[in-house]
Amino acid sequence: MENQDGETCPMKRKFNDTGLCVPRRHYMVDTSSKIESILEMVDGGEYFIINRPRQFGKTTTLALLADRLNERKDYVALEISFEELDPDAFERQESFIYEVLMMLLNKLKFLGLTDPVPFLEQGLEETTTMPALSRLITKFMRDLLPGKAVVLLIDEVDKSSGNSFFLSFLGMLRNKYLQWIKDQDHTFQSVILAGVHDIKTLKSQIRPDAERRYNSPWNIAVDFKVDLSFAAMEIESMLRDYSREKGVSADIPAIAEDLYYYTSGYPYLVSKLCKFIDEEIAPAREDPNWTAPAREDPNWTAPAREDPNWTAADVETAFRMIVDGGYTTTLFDSMVKNLENNPELYDLVFRIVINGEKFPFSIADPVINLGHLYGIIDKSEKGRCRIHNRIFEQRIYDYMMSKFLRTRPWSPNGLRGPDFYTDDGLNIKLILLRFQIFMREHYSNKDAEFLEREGRMLFLSYLRPIINGRGFDFKEPNVGDERRMDIVITFGNRRHVLELKIWHGPKYHEEGLRQLSRYLDTFSLKEGYLLIFDFNRNKAYRQEEIVFENKKIFAVWV
Repeated sequence: MENQDGETCPMKRKFNDTGLCVPRRHYMVDTSSKIESILEMVDGGEYFIINRPRQFGKTTTLALLADRLNERKDYVALEISFEELDPDAFERQESFIYEVLMMLLNKLKFLGLTDPVPFLEQGLEETTTMPALSRLITKFMRDLLPGKAVVLLIDEVDKSSGNSFFLSFLGMLRNKYLQWIKDQDHTFQSVILAGVHDIKTLKSQIRPDAERRYNSPWNIAVDFKVDLSFAAMEIESMLRDYSREKGVSADIPAIAEDLYYYTSGYPYLVSKLCKFIDEEIAPAREDPNWTAPAREDPNWTAPAREDPNWTAADVETAFRMIVDGGYTTTLFDSMVKNLENNPELYDLVFRIVINGEKFPFSIADPVINLGHLYGIIDKSEKGRCRIHNRIFEQRIYDYMMSKFLRTRPWSPNGLRGPDFYTDDGLNIKLILLRFQIFMREHYSNKDAEFLEREGRMLFLSYLRPIINGRGFDFKEPNVGDERRMDIVITFGNRRHVLELKIWHGPKYHEEGLRQLSRYLDTFSLKEGYLLIFDFNRNKAYRQEEIVFENKKIFAVWV
């Protein structure tokens, strides 16, 4: 990059939310400890697959690892990607082998390793079968790169989904590995695959009549246990780098904790929130008249300030931007597609997000395994299923609410009115009482099973039009034992906390009040609200003003 005088200028770095992250171009988390852990596996001659959800840093990790290996005199890292392969390459074995060799040849040229080039160029035309490819690899390792341990890294192996030639390729590498450890062959020091799926799920897509041939093509792989998500302390390294370069000051540990709170360290989401703050929220502070492109709603502009420093309010604003129903990314589109295409997974996620049900996390369960594979479901500290991060949970919550309204239309418009709104917020008491009337008149004869499945959604779909466009409702994940849902509503200058729960008797009710009280403390609030769904046949539609631990809690039973 040159300036007007033809002088080379340093490229301005930014937070990256597309593709590969490169240190000289992007602000990045320091993942050196993760790379060191992977290097130990390579030094040990391990073969493994990095299977992580979309946009979880797999490609960046491979690139950083390859760079580190190629800096050493005793290694050659050949990094290729099946993203480059044309679909026709998977139609014929000769084409598949040719394209793989061509990618390896181009990588050798790029690294300046010209000695093996003539050998591989000749092999392009002569190598048409897997046994021939095996012999070529043996000679390549033995004669053409003496004193070098060669590592093969293949990204985007999902592109080969269901392809028998790819599994034959893995089977050939597996056989060479088994001979190599007996000192009877020459092959790669390590082979690293990267993709969303592991080999088992790739193999499951092969035709049943071919299953026996490809039963265990990659059972030599060891478990990959390196955590690619970002811990709060790791996020700090990126923020400090940004702060030094931009001259921005902030409470970096606190900002990093807030970023982790919303993202659970999902790499793409961390970078995206930072990008929003840097490119949209910070400019709004410096120029109070500035508005972000395509964001006309005043809820999206940060409070006008004259300084460029980051605060916790900026992270919350960025969170609201990314969960806005009018904004989407390929990651969110993929998440919705995966839920729509897998009814059992949709049902499980619905029961977790909307009904607050708790399920033991068992990777052996095919539905839970699939949700984990897609990055939607993770394991909580208590060993239960949880939605991976708050951004995903909010996006799913909004998506399921929208689908509910679209597929189960109902109209309690007569219960709404201008008296729901106050000068600085919402009249939550009146909203709850009007909803109680609606439920008593229209759903009093419904069975408990229906109300338990649909009750929360009925209220949320009643609430959403009241606040939509003028406020924001956020579903807070809970980790307690009670089946409850915390809704945080910001409207005007006020914040309201509303808990939805199922009636399980006085003992659990008191524990629920205690949990709500603690949650109110996190927002420094003294007032809260309870909407209690009672499925007993002799229930009473009632309301109660409760004083608990110096908090005023208004409770309504439906």
